Amino acid sequence: MHLFIVSCTPRIKEKSNTDKILEEFKKGYESCGNTTETFYLYKRNEWEMIRTKFYENDNILFALPLYVECIPGIMAEFLETLKPKQDSNTKIGFLLQGGFAEASQLRCCESYLETLPALLGCEYNGTLLKGNMFAVSFIGSKMRKQLTEPFYNMGKYYAQNNYFRKEVVNDFAKPEYFSKKEIFFSNVFSPLNKLLFNVFAKKLGCKGSLNDRPYQNYVKE
Repeated sequence: MHLFIVSCTPRIKEKSNTDKILEEFKKGYESCGNTTETFYLYKRNEWEMIRTKFYENDNILFALPLYVECIPGIMAEFLETLKPKQDSNTKIGFLLQGGFAEASQLRCCESYLETLPALLGCEYNGTLLKGNMFAVSFIGSKMRKQLTEPFYNMGKYYAQNNYFRKEVVNDFAKPEYFSKKEIFFSNVFSPLNKLLFNVFAKKLGCKGSLNDRPYQNYVKE
């Protein structure tokens, strides 16, 4: 079985958390004797090819990061260029990842993705979602492997079942919410977390303070 994958992150592959996760997922999927091909929406000069592949393939996976509770703008823009398939047996699944650790933070986007395939004349094949992926691009290879390796098994699962079943996805996505104990310790280590965010921000090229509020002068009191 062949899987056509569209990476919907606006980041280039080398700096993308989504694509590092995808690499493990594809290894698991291909370990069952299947094949994959991946195209990237940030390469706008390939959009025509991606559209052609979309209409040629009947087994499609969109992989995306959570952006402001929903899909990235570049994905929304690309979807606007697609016309619904006619008389199609195409199935579309989704791999959704985000920086928030609680799965509940990704549910709004999941609800939208559940409706999307029908708008494209296709069937919904489930959404694999997982939070706490923010640091994938910044940590060492050993720790990164620990974060991304579970996606290898989910790739195998998808190959064997050709669907992301809700109960399996929910178990994979845990925790849905932090416990009171986890919230307490999160608050205790909040200063350390802020320090780490400053380190990550500098690696991303941020030159100002994370506490800056450049639009404050335009806010009416």
